[in-house]
Amino acid sequence: MPTFYLCLSILLFLPTSPILAGENPWTLNFHFENDLFADTDLNYTNGMRVSWVSPDMHDFLLEKQATYEWIEDVSTFLAPLHPDLGTSANVHTNIVFSLGQLMFTPEDKLKQELDETDRPYAGWLYAGIGYQARTLNKLHSFELNLGVVGPAAYAREAQNIIHDARGIERFHGWDNQLNNELGVQLIFERKRRFEPLSKNIIGDISTDVITHWGGSLGNVATYLNAGVEWRVGRSLPRDFGMSTLRPGGEGNNPGIGDPKLRHLQYHGFIATDGRLVAHNIFLDGNTFSDSHSVAKKRWVADVTIGVSAVYQRWNLSYSQVYRTREFKGQKTGQKYGSLSVSYSY
Repeated sequence: MPTFYLCLSILLFLPTSPILAGENPWTLNFHFENDLFADTDLNYTNGMRVSWVSPDMHDFLLEKQATYEWIEDVSTFLAPLHPDLGTSANVHTNIVFSLGQLMFTPEDKLKQELDETDRPYAGWLYAGIGYQARTLNKLHSFELNLGVVGPAAYAREAQNIIHDARGIERFHGWDNQLNNELGVQLIFERKRRFEPLSKNIIGDISTDVITHWGGSLGNVATYLNAGVEWRVGRSLPRDFGMSTLRPGGEGNNPGIGDPKLRHLQYHGFIATDGRLVAHNIFLDGNTFSDSHSVAKKRWVADVTIGVSAVYQRWNLSYSQVYRTREFKGQKTGQKYGSLSVSYSY
């Protein structure tokens, strides 16, 4: 666990550009998800991620800051992935650095021996680098996550800290968790934003629809996914919707212009995401060693309902996520809460 906090400290204090802190900001995002928000304590039980999003690379690199010359090389290499490449549409690009941890537990927290009828104990600690290319209404996201599944992910220690602080009984079966395994996950997702109405509904109240599709490849998770989000509210932000710990879900990248000039914006949203799952290490077990596993369901869906508010440099969102059953023998689906706080500077 000390390694996690060391990496988190490094991420929080990465150098920034004071010259561009106004009109072309960096953005720091913090995400926290937990099923205690829904008064449960099982399955996907906790997740957290800190991500650091660069300014628009085109404008940023015009300042010729030698410290970031390597980012220009990355941006040039990935240019063919831009949406609307070769058209007159303005393409904005961002680099995303992230650090996160997820944990999964079975239902019976008091059972010390292996429960072969329920999912494995598992933790996933990872660092990631992503690349985003967008026009006004299109976003392409690419993300590479590298980390470890197993005891080295420190999920047991992290959960014990949370439970001890809240006076909750610890889980007794962590000795049965998945073995240590290096994890690799490559994610691609494409989003598109539509405005179905040419005018506001009333006053500053407007609505939009954001579709997405993509997939993941790796020994952590391999799947195809697609979904849609509907938003309605006051002065909708020019971003790409909800931000959860779903890989590729980082939609609130820095906007265009000085964040200090943003007035109060707020909206509600309903979103769906469906996945065709080929592999899920947290259900299928270790890839390169024998471990506990359960028979997963190929089709899994999430429905998310939430609210979001933006004011100047700050963005705050909260949502409830409802997930269908993920494996055979699972008694019911799952629900959990997702909190996101972003600050542009």
